[in-house]
Amino acid sequence: LHDIAFVYEAQGKYAEALSRYHRALEMLEATLGPNHPDIAVSLNNIALLYEVQGDYAEALPRHQRALEISETALGPGHPNVANNLNSLATFYLSQDNYAEALPRYQRALAIFEATLDPNHPYIANNLNNLAVLYQTQGNQEQATIYLQRAAKIEEANLSNFLISGSESERQLYLNTFRGTTNTMVSL
Repeated sequence: LHDIAFVYEAQGKYAEALSRYHRALEMLEATLGPNHPDIAVSLNNIALLYEVQGDYAEALPRHQRALEISETALGPGHPNVANNLNSLATFYLSQDNYAEALPRYQRALAIFEATLDPNHPYIANNLNNLAVLYQTQGNQEQATIYLQRAAKIEEANLSNFLISGSESERQLYLNTFRGTTNTMVSL
């Protein structure tokens, strides 16, 4: 059901996608219980879809519950927790709530750096998010520092993705790299 929901979401058929995501969540909860890590993934997907639709009141509690489940089920230092923190921070950033976004981005980065390879794309993504936050606040110096760090990671990964990645992986990675480059140029 998640795959079907994802296809509907990609097509902009949000009502159909949301219906499938909710049905998948119900099935997962019935099968795995309410506090399984897969429940957190499902809740995060639903929260992101609500965000796309501008329904922030529905998105926030799902982001928060996803984070709570991940922390309880996996421990506070797990990369999935960092993913949930990153999603929640991005939600707060979209609401111009920098005071809530910043510590979540920072904690996510600390978890990623402690658990993943130093050149992992999740670290670059998180650094880019921090750069956007600082840029939005008008702190170009901090934004530049984070963007430069992200660019180094993306450059280190570029040849790997271009040589060994599938066509879709290459395109996705090039789009990410292009976004970082465009942001750096705009500073």
